[in-house]
Amino acid sequence: MKFRPRESFAGSPGYQLLPMRFRRLPWDESRVFVSSMAGDWLTMSADTFRAFVSHELPDRSPLLADLQARHLAIADVGSSSLAPLFSQYRSRKSYLLGGPALHIFVVSLRCHHTCSYCQVSRQGVKAQAFDLADSPAELAVERLFEWPSPELTIEFQGGEPLLNFEQVMRITRLLVSRNQQEKRVLRFVLASTLHDLTDAQLDFLAEHRFKLSTSLDGPEWLHNANRPRPGRDSYRRTIEGIDRGRRHLGEGVVSALTTLTQLSLTVPEAIIDEYRKIGLHSISLRPLSPYGFATKTAHRTGYTTSDYLAFYGKAFEHLVAVNQSGYSMEESYASLLLSQLFTSLGHGYVDLRSPSGAGLGAIIYDYDGRVYPSDEARMLAAMGDATLAIGDVSQPVSAWLESPALASLLDAGVAEALPTCSDCAYVPLCGADPVEHYARQNDPVGHRPTSDFCQRNMGLFDFLLERFERGSVDDRRLMQGWAMRQEPAENALHAAA
Repeated sequence: MKFRPRESFAGSPGYQLLPMRFRRLPWDESRVFVSSMAGDWLTMSADTFRAFVSHELPDRSPLLADLQARHLAIADVGSSSLAPLFSQYRSRKSYLLGGPALHIFVVSLRCHHTCSYCQVSRQGVKAQAFDLADSPAELAVERLFEWPSPELTIEFQGGEPLLNFEQVMRITRLLVSRNQQEKRVLRFVLASTLHDLTDAQLDFLAEHRFKLSTSLDGPEWLHNANRPRPGRDSYRRTIEGIDRGRRHLGEGVVSALTTLTQLSLTVPEAIIDEYRKIGLHSISLRPLSPYGFATKTAHRTGYTTSDYLAFYGKAFEHLVAVNQSGYSMEESYASLLLSQLFTSLGHGYVDLRSPSGAGLGAIIYDYDGRVYPSDEARMLAAMGDATLAIGDVSQPVSAWLESPALASLLDAGVAEALPTCSDCAYVPLCGADPVEHYARQNDPVGHRPTSDFCQRNMGLFDFLLERFERGSVDDRRLMQGWAMRQEPAENALHAAA
């Protein structure tokens, strides 16, 4: 597709503007951040930006060449092509191809813990009625292979999936057997506390190349306070589980994430130092979510988005210092946002997609056979609101795609078409997340100016851009390194253990 020359303004150069959005930099209002529809961007002075959009830049301006390279302008309107812009846009949205690549099996809601921030609405360890039975498990396997994705990540969650490990083994074997015909790439993940792992379980996990994801909230006193269990030994058991997992499966196979409570926000350095102490090279500084028991204890554990952003700034500075000391450690969400800023690669992170990743990027098979478009939608159902359930494992995928729930999520799932988001300079790099907006504001579209999701992501993009601009050469090299280390297929969703 080519542009036809249009009649130029009197005395103006013959370049033409391409679709763009801009934002004044909060830390320097004399400059603006300008983004293309494909996510390329530049910062420039407000005066230069006015000259650009007024067609006053000279033909030979070095900036004009840069603007063309970033798909913000076309100088030779008679012969220029949009093919490079479309190619980059297609690359950034490549996660749409193939349908959901992440499939989560909730094999049990039972759990040893009584975490006040639990998003899952866990059940007692003896409540076997909340275990996934054989029949719905078999049907879920059938449904999984109805999706066309050539690469599938299968994650087992709970509750505590080790309490129904027989079903974990059974589903894994069914998948492997069926895949002899299907010829897909299968990746397995177990999201668990890792407490009480047996040698037999570890042998099975090693055989099928499982990755392990667990929760570690920080030093012993903080972890035990956030994640209590009988015996007050949650931290000790978690560390032992991490060590056993590493010995059997390999050093890089076990990952951990932290969920931040009000108490956590007081000790950013201690949390990061704990991860370093036990040899972890990645940390996820995850804020609380509005689901499950977390809603009932928000007065004790919750905090504002501004409090979270202040904590994040302190934690980031400490992470930079840790890296400068010679120990490599990244913050996974920062890595994701930096990859959006500094690469044009598609990613698998469900919450930061447009169109929405709910139903298009992940499918959740609950213990009772009900199916949800995201883990958060499942959590809402556990709280008594099943509005976002898309079906049952007894139905074909085509029925899920025609469900009213999925239709409502897709209607609200394109950030570029949402009020306020459509004008946001960060929207090519961001997502819609209609499930969180429904949970917090009772509306999948939500009111974006007061949205925690928008405030958090805009705050983080602003912070990272300012930190990159004002940082040293070594700081910039570190942040660009984090961006390039993102592995799209392996970062579909951070699950709670």
